[in-house]
Amino acid sequence: MRIMLVRKMTKAPFSGKGERASDLLGLIHSDVCGPMNTQARGGFQYFITFTDDFSRYGYIYLMCHKSEALERFKEFKNEVQNQHGKKCGIVSQLTPPGTPQWNGVSERRSRTLLDMVRSMMSHSDLPISFWGHALETTAFTLNCVPSKSVHKTPYEIWTGKRPSMSFMKIWGCQAYVKHQMSTKLEPRSHKSIFVGYPKETKGYYFFNPKENKVFVARTGVFLEKEFLSSKRDRRNIEVEEVQQQQVTEPEVEQTSQIVEQNSTNLETQPLRRSTRERHEPDRYGFLVTSHGDVILVDQDEPKTYQEAVSSTDSEKWLEAMRSEMDSMSSNQVWTLVEPPEGIKPIGCKWVFKKKTDMDGNVQTYKGRLVAKDFRQIHGIDYDETFSPVAMFKSIRILLTIATFHDYEIWQMDVKTAFLNGKLEEDVYMTQPEGFVAPDNAEKVCKLQRSIYGLKQASRSWNLRFNDAIKDFGFIRNEDEPCVYKKVSGSIISFLILYVDDILIIGNDVPTLQSIKTWLSSCFSMKNLGEAAYILGVVEL
Repeated sequence: MRIMLVRKMTKAPFSGKGERASDLLGLIHSDVCGPMNTQARGGFQYFITFTDDFSRYGYIYLMCHKSEALERFKEFKNEVQNQHGKKCGIVSQLTPPGTPQWNGVSERRSRTLLDMVRSMMSHSDLPISFWGHALETTAFTLNCVPSKSVHKTPYEIWTGKRPSMSFMKIWGCQAYVKHQMSTKLEPRSHKSIFVGYPKETKGYYFFNPKENKVFVARTGVFLEKEFLSSKRDRRNIEVEEVQQQQVTEPEVEQTSQIVEQNSTNLETQPLRRSTRERHEPDRYGFLVTSHGDVILVDQDEPKTYQEAVSSTDSEKWLEAMRSEMDSMSSNQVWTLVEPPEGIKPIGCKWVFKKKTDMDGNVQTYKGRLVAKDFRQIHGIDYDETFSPVAMFKSIRILLTIATFHDYEIWQMDVKTAFLNGKLEEDVYMTQPEGFVAPDNAEKVCKLQRSIYGLKQASRSWNLRFNDAIKDFGFIRNEDEPCVYKKVSGSIISFLILYVDDILIIGNDVPTLQSIKTWLSSCFSMKNLGEAAYILGVVEL
């Protein structure tokens, strides 16, 4: 038993959630983050957060040294007690070493703050030392926006007043600020950069690059539209906490003894190898039909282009690849260009799949050209990748409505959906294996549209579909970005998008038919008929 505990003891799992506070200041989460890899203006290397559990309203303080944490806590305590008229009976609850899970609220808050800081600074031209100003701005913003943890904004719960967002500006944008004192012949304003909101007074923080100083002004003329429309190279900002691991001399000596002992044991004991025969699970090779019959499914799908062209079904695989290349050509996915200097194109590969019916009979040979996204570099050939999909509860709600009112429910599938998305970045890819242009073998493909495998492919397709469907008169749901509605008198139509699958629901067949025809003209669509049976039975 002792040997098992010494050699195979595992970390105990974390289970359950802590109790929530029932009132303001009932429980405060706190954490110190730092030292950071870059000093902020003012010599700050650390910051400490205080988050009220009941409201999730947060405070943040920048620190030059970790030893300032106690003073910052006293400052926080005096401020909140005077603000709310409450005396804090303090009972500290410390977490054991190596258990950040027990301080999840603070850990998540620090991560969210730093993610926002990196995003804000990547869009600006400010030096990285301004991360302190960006951090205070993100903390201020998080208090004013809704949170999943509370039913109102943290600011409203904390102060009892709804936050006003009209004064908020885009961080890092340029602004013209009027001089306090100037002669008639001097300029009446100077160009600065907006960097935050002062805590002590109403106004804004501005940075004057010429004088290299930050100052406070009541207002200014903010060039937000120019900032958003300007095409700037987004930087890769490295604002990270430096992880320091301290090992005492006795620990080093003990570790070396363990390593030496284990090395001796390895030399004296023969290597033990498993005799278990390895093979794929049987479930990968069998299919259960709707009649309960179990049949063997052909699993000889080629893994590479060479395997496909040398297999017994080579003609069918070649035909599938030609069909894919025809889709690439008709959608004008790429153009052949000379390789740019200093740019290494990403690779691509063929993915082969046999599509079977419910009885296991092969119906279609599919060859998909996929980009190797692991060679993409953030900030160079991709940036944002998030793409929403419809929530299943939204689909169930609309199906329930359709069933109750006896609406029509149609399903459609977008063929080669991702090829409809337009790329904002310059992405270069090698020519597909087996389809290299004989006269331009040295050239590379400059992608004009997204392709399967790219990190931003799903997002590009979603943005393209959203713009198109809005032009047709549909309105996007504010709380569910993949649900659209169109109303004309007593005729109502709903559209639900789940990646490349579309549900069309409505009370007028000619209107639904016009929607389907329009979608088919914009995108290559496949009509799958009525779809209620595909998504399951709706219970009223």
